Amino acid sequence: QVQLVESGGALVQPGGSLNLSCVASGFDFSRSPMRWFRQTPGEEREMIASIAPLGDTIISDSIAGRFITSRDNAKNTMYLLMNKLRPEDTAVYYCHALSPDAWGRGTQVTVSS
Repeated sequence: QVQLVESGGALVQPGGSLNLSCVASGFDFSRSPMRWFRQTPGEEREMIASIAPLGDTIISDSIAGRFITSRDNAKNTMYLLMNKLRPEDTAVYYCHALSPDAWGRGTQVTVSS
């Protein structure tokens, strides 16, 4: 059974940091490109980062210089290190596998003082 489980979301003050994790199971994680998306109520789900099986990354302009994505294929886990958080980063964050096509259930990040 293919499964993606995100964790690490929390309430954090502006300027703070969080590290999200996405643990994969049920498929060959090491061969799948992975992505991070985020979504706020009433908005389209936005792709913010992607990472290839060997670690090459693409980061959206909205998070460039603040967020870093990485993966540990031995642990079947992808990470999103979020620094200098802003209120506009408040969203549900999802991980997505390209092969096979699979989504996690998301983790809530709230940036507020």
